[in-house]
Amino acid sequence: MTTSVMWFRRDLRLGDHPALQAAARDGQVVPLFVIDPRLARPGPRWDRLLASLAALREETGGALVVRHGDPVETVAQVAAEAGATRVHVSTETTPFGRRRDASVERRLAADGIELVGTGSPYAVTPGRVRNTAGSPYRVFTPFLRAWREHGWRAPAGDARVEWVTTLGSDRLPDGPGCEAGEQAALQRWEDFCAEDLVGYASSRDRPDLDRTSRLSTALKFGEIHPRTLLADLQAYAAGASGADVERFVAELAWREFYADVLWHDPDSAWRDLRGSLRGMRYEEDPELLTAWKSGTTGYPFVDAGMRQLQAEGWMHNRVRMVVASFLVKDLHMWWPVGARHFLDHLVDGDVASNNHGWQWVAGTGTDAAPYFRVFNPVAQGLRFDPEGDYVRRWVPELRHLPGAAAHEPWLHPDGPAHGYPGRIVDHAEERREALARLTELKEAAL
Repeated sequence: MTTSVMWFRRDLRLGDHPALQAAARDGQVVPLFVIDPRLARPGPRWDRLLASLAALREETGGALVVRHGDPVETVAQVAAEAGATRVHVSTETTPFGRRRDASVERRLAADGIELVGTGSPYAVTPGRVRNTAGSPYRVFTPFLRAWREHGWRAPAGDARVEWVTTLGSDRLPDGPGCEAGEQAALQRWEDFCAEDLVGYASSRDRPDLDRTSRLSTALKFGEIHPRTLLADLQAYAAGASGADVERFVAELAWREFYADVLWHDPDSAWRDLRGSLRGMRYEEDPELLTAWKSGTTGYPFVDAGMRQLQAEGWMHNRVRMVVASFLVKDLHMWWPVGARHFLDHLVDGDVASNNHGWQWVAGTGTDAAPYFRVFNPVAQGLRFDPEGDYVRRWVPELRHLPGAAAHEPWLHPDGPAHGYPGRIVDHAEERREALARLTELKEAAL
């Protein structure tokens, strides 16, 4: 019987998996995951990966082969051991993944083995949505419209797989016990639809309510496919929660949009997408940066977000925008400084969504009117955490302040009574400075 290799990467699931179905059609399947030393960095995302791999190994009945090493040689070695003529993958779309897969494909071809890509981590594979002139989109709203018009396939369903269980596997490192894997993701999705989808459009920006799906991590590791989510949402679209469904679909589209932008412009991972702002003057201040990272800026909404990041490896999206704006517009630091810190700590850290989200805030990316937006950290806190519950959850020094008072401790005599620091900068002054630097840049270009 013919044997093929299913090389898992950002698709750690068995359901709605086109590449796995293609492998199963070949015959017996060797499930493989390669731990690349270049990516094996201790931290919350690494721990989460280990938990997801443990779940996948259980789902495959213990058949999952885990090997450590350079994928170029390791994949070829496993294919040779299995006597496989094909290695199946979900098509990769990031710059790193595309380069890696090109190298693996050349190495396999030298042995007469084919690398077969089927499907991708997205409902619509990046690169397929273009405007009438055949050019990619740089602004979200027209992309969203075109993305919807393009449409996507129905979920692929479950594959009937005969796993090969005779190949040796490296020991899977122990990870902390945490909720991970396909079944956990599906349960999380079911719970969200039942409990939090209704009202999502109005509550999604409220970190104090914590009513987002928190599926970003499951999507990052491919424990669930966005096409599955979109198909399930159809059951809700005709009901009273239609507006909530549309809002959730739009959030999925943001993920697809940023992946599409990165596909067309790989350099934008770490370089300003908009060349007009590449001459912006930035600061390097280790003390201010440390205060931002440690959640001791003196601005409670910012500090709550940065402390949540440290504790959970996750942060509410509204708060991500606020803390990013604070670093770029109040502390005047270049966005990659913050983007790298996020990728070091976020469990759902994804280079396309993370880095282009940072550029959207910084004004160097896809926003049509970019740099004039400067988030006021106090106003944002009062609006989206009106009773101060989110701040008190993560900043214990302010738990003695009731209600909205937690957002402006400097207005209360006992505000710093428990050691909360003073503000490291004056937001009003730094907003003026940020806009002055923009004017300076524009005048230099004349």
